[in-house]
Amino acid sequence: MLTSARKTFTSSPRVFLSRSRRLSAPVQNFINGKFEDSKTDKFIDVRNPATQEVVCRVPQSTPEELARAEAGAHEAFLAWREVPIQQRQRVFFKFQQLIRENTEALAESITIEQGKTLADARGDVFRGLEVVETACNAATVLMGETSENLARGLDTYSYRQPLGVTAGICPFNFPAMIPMWMFLIKPSERDPGATMILARLLQESGLPDGVLQVVHGAHDTVNFICDAPKIRAISFVGGNAAGEYIFDRGTKNGKRVQANLGAKNHATIMPDCDKEATLNALVGAAFGAAGQRCMALSTVLWVGETVNWLPELVERAKKLKCGAGLNDGTDVGPVISPEAKQRVESLIQAGIDNGAECLLDGRGVSVPGYESGNFVGPTILHGVDKKNPAYSEEIFGPVLVTAAVDSLEEAIAFTNSSPYGNGCAIFTQSGAVARKYQHEIDVGQVGINVPIPVPLPMFSFTGSRGSIRGDVHFYGKQGPQFYTQIKTITSNWDYKPAASGVSMSMPTLGNSK
Repeated sequence: MLTSARKTFTSSPRVFLSRSRRLSAPVQNFINGKFEDSKTDKFIDVRNPATQEVVCRVPQSTPEELARAEAGAHEAFLAWREVPIQQRQRVFFKFQQLIRENTEALAESITIEQGKTLADARGDVFRGLEVVETACNAATVLMGETSENLARGLDTYSYRQPLGVTAGICPFNFPAMIPMWMFLIKPSERDPGATMILARLLQESGLPDGVLQVVHGAHDTVNFICDAPKIRAISFVGGNAAGEYIFDRGTKNGKRVQANLGAKNHATIMPDCDKEATLNALVGAAFGAAGQRCMALSTVLWVGETVNWLPELVERAKKLKCGAGLNDGTDVGPVISPEAKQRVESLIQAGIDNGAECLLDGRGVSVPGYESGNFVGPTILHGVDKKNPAYSEEIFGPVLVTAAVDSLEEAIAFTNSSPYGNGCAIFTQSGAVARKYQHEIDVGQVGINVPIPVPLPMFSFTGSRGSIRGDVHFYGKQGPQFYTQIKTITSNWDYKPAASGVSMSMPTLGNSK
């Protein structure tokens, strides 16, 4: 049982992780409104990235459990779709209240399992909360269209109706925010705790049994979701290899799939920008969350004389403190796993071997008391070209690569040559320069003096090109479009005192006299 000043959970599932209490018991499934132990004999250890301590164990949900979740979700859908939209909204009004009251519990779970700092974990929760707040206004984005009197007595109108059972496959780097975009959920097997707390909060908000299902596992669960006939759509956020696999397998089975994939986000630095503000923004956007954000600024293009600011950027990065996310004063937490640390460090070396100058090397960092942690310090590589692996690969760690260019035009061409199109930014005080950049850049999300231009949820997350598979984006106005389908009705209620004769010609509707 979890008790706090913010909320008291009764008959709580095994999901909350406090500083003084670590749970190594298996995480439960949430199927048809019940938290239940899996009957599997296959488990995945979830380790605290700062200590390697086993926090909990994630089951590979059995085929029977996965099938029950699918069937239960379909049955719940048939009833939930009949609930008036106002009543559905009220559930989410309550849900957002409970999220606010339990932000600290969610943030602490994230920090223990994923490693990010508490402040960053709170931000993770808050950005998800904003999506829930927007969902409370669902009625306005679910309205259809109508056109009256297309012919005498003839009207056409459309409804936006729910598609059916939909599934979400979540990444490890945003354990709270991204599950709040989704429904039948497979949380990351690396940090499921926040999702399980959210499931309890949704249940307490009055969500009917079966509308939300949470199952666990790795490849077997992903394959089930891709193949299950009652699942109509899949949302995925994660790496390219997994996302492309899920997109291919899911679409071959007739499902809608939206897959947010990798990124290499570029910042263009103009000589007229606010130097101090820009350097501070680059440090935060490159090294925050240990670089484990799909919208992290991982590449800087210095235009003209701005390359001379590199030593000052290095000095700022040197001052960042690596440490456990729960500790006060920590700026950069660990990366998610020993394998991730090894990959980051190998790409740093590959960057150096291919001609980059290492201005700041974060390899081999040791944090007193956390010697087993997956720590990589801030790293800056300068002089990368487009063939350098440190540039061409998404490193997903606290590594910033930079290059000098002569002009704005060269920076735009450099950015547009990347296969990715998730995000980018320009720092300038010129409206004309900013206007040219936003018009010519081939990237879905653009920041002007904004380092991480993630749209608020009244808009949609609009990564483009190699950063997405599928053509409908996440949340905002496009979110409901992905989860719904349009039904169009054409009705003829022309009042006639006597029946007209039989017509054998093609109806022309708007040509009646």
